[in-house]
Amino acid sequence: MPLAVDVPRAALRDPALVPIADKLASGSRLSERDALTLFETPDLLGVGALADAVNRAKNGDVVTFASNQHINPTNVCVLRKTCVFCGYARLPKEEGAFRYTMDQVMAEAEQARNGLTREFHIVGGLDMQAGLAYYTEMFRMLKRELPHVHIKALTAVEIAHIARIEKLSWRDVLIALREAGLDTLPGGGAETFSAAVREQIADKKLGGADFIGVHRAAHELGIRSNCTMLYGHVETMADRVEHLAMLRQLQDETGGFLAYIPLAYHPDDNALGKQLGRQGRGTTGYDDLRNLAVGRLFLDNFQHIKSHWIMVTPFLSQASLAFGVNDLEGTVVREKIYHAVGAQTPQGMSLDALLTLIRGAGKVPAERDSFYRILWRFDAPPEGAEAA
Repeated sequence: MPLAVDVPRAALRDPALVPIADKLASGSRLSERDALTLFETPDLLGVGALADAVNRAKNGDVVTFASNQHINPTNVCVLRKTCVFCGYARLPKEEGAFRYTMDQVMAEAEQARNGLTREFHIVGGLDMQAGLAYYTEMFRMLKRELPHVHIKALTAVEIAHIARIEKLSWRDVLIALREAGLDTLPGGGAETFSAAVREQIADKKLGGADFIGVHRAAHELGIRSNCTMLYGHVETMADRVEHLAMLRQLQDETGGFLAYIPLAYHPDDNALGKQLGRQGRGTTGYDDLRNLAVGRLFLDNFQHIKSHWIMVTPFLSQASLAFGVNDLEGTVVREKIYHAVGAQTPQGMSLDALLTLIRGAGKVPAERDSFYRILWRFDAPPEGAEAA
């Protein structure tokens, strides 16, 4: 339940935020109407100040990150023509289509043999030739060769796709994958839950209620997961609130979500960006910070709010540390999906660069594992001493 928070009322410029501040101070839950106010108020700094106060009450000044590596084993996808915001997917015979062999997966994974990488983040397309046998073989191989690395893999959309082609239930697929080495699920594929929005941007993709259903099934099996929301395309503020309310409701029910990660839509190199034209030139830093802050304030049953620096730039992710964020996407290795739609950020970040970014915001960096347990705090050294 919400914490009672000492809120900085002097930082509020919009009177509409005062009742929200009162609720936070008393430990009361914000309503969907409150969330809409937070999205609509012109007082972004006031929203940020409230989110920062809540985050400090929950997490202090510690900002966590993971040493992770992205592996995207296939870009072949049956929804190539209907997910109009995607620039990554290909049809089976289309130029640029690929599906890794186990040897190719292992060649990418080899970088983790030095022991520094602690997590594989594995997602790809909805490939008819990449079913349950493909992924169970992959996970068993990775666990055999690199048993120290956590496997966070396959979105709810991919789980449902495998279940469909194998004629199994979501639960049966999850059990088989868990036995092969799956540890947690990523949060991708949620997009925006509104049926009207999905009809425009991801027709035929797994619906919002079914996305929640897959994650519920995972949580019931003890498989924790992340969750996301894609924003900045055709959705309304009310659509955003509806999406967040569905996430909060499942978290009330299961407590299985580890973190919430809002994902900024990139309009380059995809059909939706061309349809929207000049109106769809992507999100602004103003909106990126607001989505993170509202997530922190409305999702009171979440401990962790993450900024995905690959999508919004390291500079904006650094600013987000004053807007309720307590976790950053990690060091990463070779991110492909968002770079396929125009992301200009690096494909990976060194540990030194990540530490500099976090310390520059006046925060204490800490490496975590995939369950958000802190492994190592990189506290600022005494004056004159060499930095960690």
